[in-house]
Amino acid sequence: MRVQDIMTRPVTTVRPETTVREAATLLAVNGFTALPVVTDEDEVVGILTEMDVMRNRIQRDPRSQLLREPSPDQPPPATVGDVMSSPALTMPRWADVAEIVKVMIDRGVRSIPVTDGARLVGIVTRRDVVRTLTRDDATIEADVRHRLEIYGGFDRWSVRVRQGVVTIGDVFDDPTDEHVARVLAQAVPGVTHVEIHRPQVGQQA
Repeated sequence: MRVQDIMTRPVTTVRPETTVREAATLLAVNGFTALPVVTDEDEVVGILTEMDVMRNRIQRDPRSQLLREPSPDQPPPATVGDVMSSPALTMPRWADVAEIVKVMIDRGVRSIPVTDGARLVGIVTRRDVVRTLTRDDATIEADVRHRLEIYGGFDRWSVRVRQGVVTIGDVFDDPTDEHVARVLAQAVPGVTHVEIHRPQVGQQA
């Protein structure tokens, strides 16, 4: 499964000159966790996260006895370009979803912009990944069957899906066919595992 199969598009973006207040409103109203920062040519130059917006922007309540640090002498930066995280962590559209999930877990990020070269083409969030795991078995089975039929013709394969686990039946007298069938099934969004059923001689797949 490739990143381009699950990414969200079009993407809500901001420019470096956008005010932090405007960007914070976009985050809050839409429920986003981050906004890619792009140039007029849609080249990614950074990313604005909730953390970037919050940093040094909430004043200490003077009545509080918990915090002793003095308030900053200067107002916080006003534009996205002043507070964004740069360079942004991005992924190419053809990257494996398993790779982007590993990056999200290892680095603790919630969303990653997707690029074609330097140009922004989408964004993948944790929600996008989780959404693939909610696809119903009947839809996954239909997608797997369709891909297998394009490769090997109609009525050749048996396909069953239970909780995202795909079982494919065929004679598989050619190792290449088995490999291709597995790869085609693994590329379907929502598939969590692929098992191959090889019926004994005389059995129907």
